Formats: sequence, C-alpha cells, structure tokens
Amino acid sequence: MIQFTQPIFFILLPIVLLLVWRRSRQKHGGIFYSSIEAVKQIKIRGRVRWMWVLAAFRFLALLCIVLGLARPQSATSDYEVETEGIDIVIAMDISGSMLAEDFKPKNRFMVSLEEAKKFIQARPNDRIGLVVFASQAYTQCPLTLDHDVLISLIDEVRMGVVKDGTAIGLGIATAINRLKDSEGKSKVIILLTDGENNAGNIDPITAAEIARGFGIKIYTIGVGQGGLVPFPVDDPIFGRRYVQARVDIDEPTLQKIAQVGGGLFFRAYDQDSLTKTYEQIDQLERTKMKVTQYSDFKELFHWFVYPSIGFLLLELLLMNSFLIKIP
Repeated sequence: MIQFTQPIFFILLPIVLLLVWRRSRQKHGGIFYSSIEAVKQIKIRGRVRWMWVLAAFRFLALLCIVLGLARPQSATSDYEVETEGIDIVIAMDISGSMLAEDFKPKNRFMVSLEEAKKFIQARPNDRIGLVVFASQAYTQCPLTLDHDVLISLIDEVRMGVVKDGTAIGLGIATAINRLKDSEGKSKVIILLTDGENNAGNIDPITAAEIARGFGIKIYTIGVGQGGLVPFPVDDPIFGRRYVQARVDIDEPTLQKIAQVGGGLFFRAYDQDSLTKTYEQIDQLERTKMKVTQYSDFKELFHWFVYPSIGFLLLELLLMNSFLIKIP
C-alpha cells in the first residue's frame, strides 16, 4: 500500500500543467536574413512535428518532482493477536427422551447437535470439548482448538451406546474432570438436558458445588416442551408410528445448578429458542482479545526523483541535437 505523507504539494500540479501549456503556446521570435537560400536546404518539418516531445519530457519531469515532494511511502502492517481463551465443555444429554419430535421436523437430539456445532464454529479462539451422558457419561472429545475434529466427533455421536437414563450429576462431574486442570482464564460447562436426574451416583447439586470450587461456571439448558410429546416407535409389522409420552423437565434442579455454578438457566422450547440461547451464552462469555498492529514504512521518493532527472537530461539532449532550435 502506497501513501503520501506530504499531499499538500499536490497543489502544485495545476501550476505544472499551466506552465507546460503556456510553453507549448509560446511563439518564438525571428531574425532577418538577407537571403534564405542557405537554410532552404535544411529539412526541419519532421523535426517541428516532434517538438511536442520536449514539452512531454518537461511535464513528466515536473510531475515526478511534485510526486517526490509529496513523499510517497509504502506501508506494510503486521498484527499480533493475544487471546485470553475460554475453555468450554458442552455436556449433552443423549438419553432416549431426546428422540422426542417436538422440534419438528427433527427431534431434540439432532437439533441439539446442529446448534452445538454452530456455537463451536462461532468461537474459533476457544478450546471446546464434548461430554455426552445417559445413564453413564463419557468424553466424546477433550478440550481442543481443532474445531474441525470436534465437529466430526459430534457427527459420530450415537444414541443407545450406553444404557438409557439421565445421569445429570455424572455428566457435570465428567465435564469437571476435563476442566479442573486447564489453564484457561475462564472455565465453562454448558449442560443440556430434557429430563430429570434418575441415574448415576452423583447428586447434580453436589456436582455443581464441586464445579464452583474449581472456578467453573455452569449454564443449564432445559430442552423440549415438556409434558406429553410425540415419540417415534418402529413397529416390525406396521412400521414407524408415533405415541404420546410424558417427559418432565426438572426446572428447579436445573435452576439450582446454574445458581450454584454462577451461571444462568435457559429454557429452549424449539430450535429457534435453542439458537437464541446459544447466542446469549456466546455474548455472555466473550473471549478477550488484544490486537497489536505493527507498521513498517519505506520511503519511495527516489522512485520519482531519479526519473525526473532522466526526463530533464533527455529534454536537454534532444534540444541540443535532433530537435535543436534554429532562430
């Protein structure tokens, strides 16, 4: 990128144009000869036609001088970005109730995976991991900055890998194990579930208190409409059909977990509200970034000064040789 540090000199450009124009319009004087027979033999017509070259060289020389006075510089910039990354573990419920299709046309499970991926893609500077739980909990992906790997592992999450159930406390505890020794400036668990704690040997509130002891914040998300919701049933004779089943979300417990964990509780009744929930968490947990810009400037005036000298020399050379003037 080229910039001029003394652009005030550009006001000379109209003066340069005026001088060149006046010189081109200037009429030269003459002298009297007793006889012009001696000069009739000199062929000057072609030379007269080329006199405009002198004016062009004069103009280019003056133009280069003005540009040189304007002090052109090339500027190159470099950026150094320092981030205070946030370590986040998403603890996701993959129990059978997540197959409820109150998030039509998809079920809770598929929508939760999609929204988690969107959240991850929006936070390139954070280490993010994934814990999934049903009656047991396991780490699908540890904390990583390689979000492409994380997203590919999210695509591999399958239901039915472990026995059905909802071990919320165990899901929190597994996420804590992934975060407690991390060096992140901030540590966050995003707990997503659609049911009540009915499995595992760790109480959810106790797990939240342990998280607080390690400086880990917990956001909880209750997914689904609650009450009677449609569930798909694959009948070997009649094919897929839907039944109504009751799924109750333990909102008081999720609110208490968020309170103890220093976070917030959110309720997502459909995909739009789940999207907004992740957007709110994204705004609440922003990564601090420090950007330092370095600029390097290189003087370029010689690019114009040297050509101006060259144009003046060419003008003088032509004026005293091929285009010499005869009074």
